[in-house]
Amino acid sequence: MKSPYINQLQPNQMVTATFLVQTRDIRQKKTGEPYLSLVLADRTGEIDGKMWDNVTEVMDTFDRDDFVRARGVMQIYQGRPQFTIHKMARLADTDVDFADYFPCSERDPEEMFAELRGVASSVGNPHLRTLLDLFLNDERIARAYKIAPAAKNVHHAFLGGLLEHVLSLCALAKMTCGHYPWVDLDLVLSGAVLHDIGKISELTYERSFGYSTEGQLLGHIVIGLRMLADKIALIPDFPPSLRTLLEHLIISHHGELEFGSPKVPLFPEAMLLHQLDNLDSKMECMRAMIAKDRQVDGCWTAWSGSLERAVLRKAVWLASLQKPARELSQPEAQTPAPAPPSPPPPAPRAEQRPARPVSGSLFGDKLQEALEKQN
Repeated sequence: MKSPYINQLQPNQMVTATFLVQTRDIRQKKTGEPYLSLVLADRTGEIDGKMWDNVTEVMDTFDRDDFVRARGVMQIYQGRPQFTIHKMARLADTDVDFADYFPCSERDPEEMFAELRGVASSVGNPHLRTLLDLFLNDERIARAYKIAPAAKNVHHAFLGGLLEHVLSLCALAKMTCGHYPWVDLDLVLSGAVLHDIGKISELTYERSFGYSTEGQLLGHIVIGLRMLADKIALIPDFPPSLRTLLEHLIISHHGELEFGSPKVPLFPEAMLLHQLDNLDSKMECMRAMIAKDRQVDGCWTAWSGSLERAVLRKAVWLASLQKPARELSQPEAQTPAPAPPSPPPPAPRAEQRPARPVSGSLFGDKLQEALEKQN
């Protein structure tokens, strides 16, 4: 088994570890000498890598999507982990276990796909149920659906991420449609299952995640429309109006024109699907940001380009607030409390008072006698 994983790296600790090279760039220092800028990955995440010295010896020995063994030290630079590489060598595919290098869902893909079949069978509309069964019974689609990520790097960017995201949308749809009984649950569930179906062909995920040529040229929305047309052609009596509604669900689920949707949502089920899709993706982004930056000190993650903000690590912040309170509540045993001052001795009782001295003058004797009477 690979060790250490990226999430086990500790700051300022020299280690030798193996990685998958996700990106590889050769850049120039101010002196004109080359240096390597990499993104290194394993199943627990990714980390920026930099190699500053002896670059000419290794830069032509490996490429993107290769496995490498690197010796170096992880440091925190501008709030983010960075692995500074001192030595590096390419590894053969036979020297590694691929499962160690690709992030994947914590859920079993077969279990998730069985759950998705259950969602399809719960759809009451016979035309929609038949359509969903055609998709899920297609062996090529089913095989890809079980392992496809939902995105390259924005949300659910791991093997099985698309299926996990879709099941989350279906659960949210059932809850929200119960709150809005005038919304067609069958239509929302069908949209949830099919809205990102084009991603099984848009993305490549044999090694690092990327885009296929078809994905680059068309995108998952157009690919999804093609797939929908192919399956509907196999159902002779499929209502044209229902087909139009499904097509709108697919092309409008990004919600805004600037986010890649040819149309904004124009009926309630389309609006709900977009909002649930946006909610689930944003919540997963926040979860992943907090989990990814576990090596960084402080209460805030690094800046997220997709969220356009840093994220508060709430548990770390709350713990930092509680720590001083716990310290103040502990008794300071090492510093004994000062003893209280001794009380003054009691005044002598009258019978114990010393005899009045004789002043040697009549006036003095009378004055002393008067004072004693007042006391």
